[in-house]
Amino acid sequence: MSTGTSTPSSSKTPTSTSDTDIEQLLSREASAFQRELEVERILKAFKLNPYDILDIDESSKPEGIKRRYRQLSLFIHPDKTPHARAPDAFDLLKKAESELSDTAKREALDATIAEARLQLLRSHGFSTSTQDDDPKLRGLVPSFKVQLRAKVKDLLIEEEVRRRKAIKMNLANEGLEARKKEEEVATRKRKAEEDKTWEESRETRVDSWRSFNNTTKKKKKTKAQILG
Repeated sequence: MSTGTSTPSSSKTPTSTSDTDIEQLLSREASAFQRELEVERILKAFKLNPYDILDIDESSKPEGIKRRYRQLSLFIHPDKTPHARAPDAFDLLKKAESELSDTAKREALDATIAEARLQLLRSHGFSTSTQDDDPKLRGLVPSFKVQLRAKVKDLLIEEEVRRRKAIKMNLANEGLEARKKEEEVATRKRKAEEDKTWEESRETRVDSWRSFNNTTKKKKKTKAQILG
């Protein structure tokens, strides 16, 4: 009697897409969506406040600002983001980082923010020494942070308007000075031409005088002969 042993077949059913592939695909789509959202946020940020553009706290250290810039610039880089205005957002990030890296510009911005904070505290009747974690500020609606951002925006706009007016006035003054110089040059040129014309007509005037003088002498001589 013969005994046979049967072995089960070990065939595998191939799958077109594994769970890992699906996860990676979803991750890529989510990442692309987040990149586009970040581009939109940067484009909508208040352009006169680089802190808003970088979405970073005013107390951040220089190294923190640079690190934040690198993170965002890599995240929304035009080579990685299909958003049509990714290059514009990328340029805004660079400009914001550059302004905050400029000590004088950052100090001026921080001074404006400090002034906005003082004005806001006074408007609510709070002491100017009130700290951000003071319980009195927590009950404000909108929040103190939101109100402060709006106040900073107002002051920065006022400063920008004054700056542009000053530039316009300087340009007008420069234009006035330029016109004065042009008029002075034209006057000197006209005077030089008049002098040249006067010199060129000198011989003619001399000849006319000589002719007149000779004619007068002849008349006097003729008159004297008649009388004699």
